[in-house]
Amino acid sequence: MHLHLRAAAETDIRDDHAWLTTFMGVAWDHHEVEYAAGIADSIEKDHHLLHEVYAESPDADAWLPVFGGRQPADPPAEGLPHPALMLMDPAEVGRAAAFLAAVPFDDLWSRAGERIVHSPGPGWSADLVRGIFLGHHQDLRAFYARAAAAGHVVVKAGWF
Repeated sequence: MHLHLRAAAETDIRDDHAWLTTFMGVAWDHHEVEYAAGIADSIEKDHHLLHEVYAESPDADAWLPVFGGRQPADPPAEGLPHPALMLMDPAEVGRAAAFLAAVPFDDLWSRAGERIVHSPGPGWSADLVRGIFLGHHQDLRAFYARAAAAGHVVVKAGWF
């Protein structure tokens, strides 16, 4: 279970659920190369909890990094298997980048960390859990900064 993010030029993306599903599937097949190129990122199973950390911010754009965007214009027929897809336009990508650049992770963690630190279950140290979420935050900050600087859109696929 993970949330996969992929940046691309707006002209390279179609507002079509089937096309985006294929695009994100191919991107996932090459995710290690795309991570190295700085055009992709993913958050395994922690994306809901990372959103809770960001939700501690009073900034209205706190929802953008994880759950921001809109669904494609033509969702698939009911009953067909498909990933949850979201599209963020360049303006939203810029706002997400600005939010992540401005928000002090330590402030958010001081408010949400106590709830989050116990989520993995017994045997996980508080420092280890904090380090995992700090890593997610730093990765997203760098990813969105690059995408915003390039004027890219971001496509998100929730693979469950």
